[in-house]
Order: sequence, then C-alpha cells, then structure tokens
Amino acid sequence: MHNATRGLMLVLMGLMTCLTIEAQKKHRPVDDVEVQPVFRMQLSENDAKRFNYFFLEAVRQQQKENYAAAFDLFKHCLDIDPQAPEVHFALANLYRGMNDRFAMLECMRKAAEIAPDNDTYLENLGEAYLGLHDYESAIGIYEKLLANNPGRTDVLSTLIQLYNWRPDYPKVIEALNRLETIEGASEDLTLSKMQVYSQLGDKKKEYDELRSLAKQHPYDYNYRVMMGNWLLQNGKKKEALAEYNAVLKKEPNNIMARMSILDYYKSENMDSLAKEQTIQLLLNPSTEADSRMLLMRQFISDSETDEATDSAQVLELFRKILKMPQPNADMAELQTAYMTVKKMPEETINKALEQVLEIEPGNVGARIQLLQNAWGKKDFDRIIALSKPAIEYNPDNIVFYYFQGLAYAQKDDNDNALETFRKGVGQVNETSNKDIVSDFYNIMGDILHEKGFDDEAYAAYDSCLQWNPNNISCLNNYAYYLSVKDRELSKAEQMSYRTVKAEPTNSTYLDTYAWILFRQQRFQEAKIYIDQALANDSLVGSVITEHAGDIYFMAGEEEKAMEFWKKALLMEEEDSALLEEKIKQKKYIDDIQK
Repeated sequence: MHNATRGLMLVLMGLMTCLTIEAQKKHRPVDDVEVQPVFRMQLSENDAKRFNYFFLEAVRQQQKENYAAAFDLFKHCLDIDPQAPEVHFALANLYRGMNDRFAMLECMRKAAEIAPDNDTYLENLGEAYLGLHDYESAIGIYEKLLANNPGRTDVLSTLIQLYNWRPDYPKVIEALNRLETIEGASEDLTLSKMQVYSQLGDKKKEYDELRSLAKQHPYDYNYRVMMGNWLLQNGKKKEALAEYNAVLKKEPNNIMARMSILDYYKSENMDSLAKEQTIQLLLNPSTEADSRMLLMRQFISDSETDEATDSAQVLELFRKILKMPQPNADMAELQTAYMTVKKMPEETINKALEQVLEIEPGNVGARIQLLQNAWGKKDFDRIIALSKPAIEYNPDNIVFYYFQGLAYAQKDDNDNALETFRKGVGQVNETSNKDIVSDFYNIMGDILHEKGFDDEAYAAYDSCLQWNPNNISCLNNYAYYLSVKDRELSKAEQMSYRTVKAEPTNSTYLDTYAWILFRQQRFQEAKIYIDQALANDSLVGSVITEHAGDIYFMAGEEEKAMEFWKKALLMEEEDSALLEEKIKQKKYIDDIQK
C-alpha cells in the first residue's frame, strides 16, 4: 500500500474513532447526494469574454489577499454564468476561509453537480462531508469518485472506514477484496477481513482467510503460528498444538511458536510445563527484550503462589539472564525492584544497583538510590564518587550537584562544596525543583558567611527565599547573622518570627528571636522567648545560656544574669575572654561585630 494511502487510512481511522456511532447518526445527510450532471447553456461570445475577464480579475485579487474584492467578482461571474463550476469551487474556498462550513459545502456540492466527472470537486466535497461528520453523504461521493477511478486505493480505504461506520460488512468485504486485487494479499488486509467475518459470525470464512494467507507464504511459519492461535482461541486446542509442533519441527527456535505453546500449557493448567517453557524462553537469546520482560514479570508473579519456586530460584534466573547482552537496563532494574520488595540486605541491593549502572551509566534512578543509601551511612566519600560521573552523564540534573555539594560540606571542604553548588545553580531553570534550588542558595549563604563574605552570603540568602519563601533554616540563619552585625533588625525580626511560628518549640529559633528582640532593646519580650528556648532545649549549650545572662542583665535581674554567665563559662570548651570579662565586671559588655 502506498504511503499516502496508509496515511489517509490512519487519519480517517482517527476521525471515525473519535466519535460514537450514536453521535454520528445524529447528523442528517444532505438530500439527493447523488451527483448528477447539470445542463449548461452556451454563453455568447461577448458574455464569455466578460466572464473570463472578471474571473481572472477575481483570481488576481484573491492572490493579492483582497478577499472581499475577489468574493464580489466571483459573485458577478455567477451573474454571467450561474452554472460555472470553477466559480462555485472558488467561492467554496473563500467560505472556508470565513469558517462558514455550510455555505462552503453548498458551493462544493454545486460544483460537483455541474461537473460530476471532475475528481477535484468530488474529492473536496467528500472531505467537506467528512468535516461535517455527515458520513452517510460522504459514502455516496466516494462511491462516485471510485467509479470514476477504479484503481484509486486511497478512495477504497476511505470507503472501508465509512462502511465500517455504517456498518455495512458485506460492502467492507467487497472493498477489501478490490483492494487486495489491486495491491495483492497482505497480512493487514487478511486480518481486516478476518475481523469483519468475526463481526458477521462467519468463523469458517474467518479461518479460511488466515489459512489462505499461510498457503501464499509457505516459508513464513509465523502465519501457521497465527493459525494455531486462532484455533486455540476458538477452543480447538489439539489442532492448535499440532500447528505449533509442526512449526517447531521446521524451526525449533521459533519464538512465536514457543510463546504460543506457553499459552497452550497455561490454558490446560500444565503448570510445570509452562514454567519450564517460560525459563527456556527467558534464556533464549532470540527472545525479544520486551517479551522477556513480560515473561519475567509473570514468572515472578507465579512464583509468589508456587511453593516449588522460591526467591533463590528467581535470583538465579536473573543472574543467568543478566549474563546475556542487555539492550537496556530494564531487566537489571526489575531485579533491583524484586530485591527491594523481598527486603534483601542493603549491600545486596547496592550490588544490583551497580549492575544497573554498568549497563546504563546514565541511569538516574539507580544512582539516586545508591546515593540515598550512602547518605544513610554518612559515607560522604562514596557520595562524592557516585556524584561525579552522574554529573558527567546528567549535567542538567541538579540533584547530583546537591548530593555532591552536601557531601563536601559535611567533610568541611567548603571550597569544593561552594564550587559544586555554583555549578548546580548554573543548571537551574524554570522547571527545577524549587526546594532543592532554595537549599543550594541556603548552604551557599552559610559557607560564604563562614568565609567572611557577608554581602555575598546575604545575596545568596535572598535568592534562597525567592525560590522558597518558607525555607525555615535560611530564615533563621539570615536573621541571626543580621542581628550579630546589628543590621536590618526589623527585617531580621520578621524573618525570625516566622520560624518561631512554624516551630514554636525549637530552642534554636526561639534563641534567635529572643536575641533579635534583645538587640532591639525589647528586653522583657526577649526574656519571655529566651526562657522558652531554655525550657525546650534538653542539652542547653553555652551560647543560649550566655544569651540568657545578657538578656536577664539588661532586664534588671543582675544576680540571675551572673548565674547564667558562670554556667555558660563552665560549658565553654575554650576560654572566652568576653564572658570572663562580664563575670569579672559583673555587667553586660557589648561586642557587636560591625
């Protein structure tokens, strides 16, 4: 079949299936669709000249996109010769541009009536009926078009779809036979006829079509397998098995026949034979990858109810299959999924994931799972080793920069962490995960602050909050670092308050908020929140304790402040000159870092 013919068939098939038959039958066909020739009067010489002049001028205006002028000129042409098919056809195209489908249809129909042997007019009229879902009327037009051109397979293909819509199965068979006469027998045509005979309930003719195709291709044994499948589906199991065995006698490695025998064994509940056949197919190099995947999934499913098959047998089968060349990592991924469901040891699963990466180094899912497993063990060197090739294979996937950057940060390798995050930020786009991008900037801000680059750190925090305004860690750190520098305390207080609202028992956030209130000289309020910080911290640290002393002192409770300062001094791992000086002088000493 020509490509154009197949293309039209596909278009029409899509057109037909998009509507239900009931909806289609609501469209009333146009009366008198049969195209009949119309008598035309002979124009005088003067009228013929006038007609030609105005027609050519109309065409010229249409080409210049002066459609209104063209429309008027074509209408004038009809005043001269009402039976001019070319004018009706031209007006139809103008109406199409106006989206007036019914006026277009009327003009198309008029053109075809005047010139019923003009294939262009007929074909456009047929397409117009299809566009209006008036399939009944379209049938008459395409039948006329076929009568004019008996060898046009595209018209035949359209009629086959229309007859199926009606439905008129005898007409479908007739059209398919004509198509077969022109193009020759083919599997597609045979299957189409078989489907029609099935609709008609004529099993004999359905089978005869398939047997005829097999006879025409005696060395293509797959047709005999198809015959066996038909017999099996229609309850003739012994005859089906005979066909399969006849094929395997000629082609012992015919995968299609072996797959069909597997279906036969299952239909007869021959479980042991079905299992044996499945294993043979799984280990046969000729089995297609997709079929092998389906068989393996079924084997796993059957193993759950088969007491004779345990997970060790399933894993051994996986091992043998994966020794063969793999077109992709699907089977290795299935093995990993099976191990995960069976809750096998993490190390075993990791080896299976590594096998996935051996087959497909750019496999994102397997590498992320390995990274997550390594993160659970805090194996930061392993995370870095896994992330580097991942970035090479998937440079636009920011998750791998995230893992690598975090691993460097955990190892206190801030230079490499910062470089990794900056590279990751370079891959960010509008589809990137907002939370991950926000964390990128948050960690970058922390590192930059630690390095003493405060302005760059604040810029990073601002970017972090643009991607995720509710990044609590960023809000807390940003607010605290501003307060330490005595900068933008109002902004810091607003950010810190949001963290306390989000986590009202978090001692770190409570301490930050209390300290910002302290810097704003709101000492009594600060005392309320520092008390909450102390109450919610099971392991109170020296920083919170010293802050408590500072706040209590400025709130007028000097003795309590001294107790906090002395307690904080005992907690300090290194000597604190400032804290010692507070205790010595018995007063708060401001050490604001400008």
